[in-house]
Amino acid sequence: MTNRVSSAPQEVEKMCRQAERDHESRKLLVLLERVKQQIAVRQSPTWSVDSHKPPVTVISSRSSSLRASSGTAPFDR
Repeated sequence: MTNRVSSAPQEVEKMCRQAERDHESRKLLVLLERVKQQIAVRQSPTWSVDSHKPPVTVISSRSSSLRASSGTAPFDR
């Protein structure tokens, strides 16, 4: 049988608060790195406002009438 050391409730609370601070610090570091990367990308000469947006597909009324049924609606006509 293992011998466990029991901590006082104050010590447990102190360790929990420290763990929460450590976790928040890690999240903050990740956020800072992400912002630094975004700034670096935006400062590059090839970056433009539209470069990060996906292309838009235009659907006309004619092409929508020619499409096949999705199979999700049981009574497609």
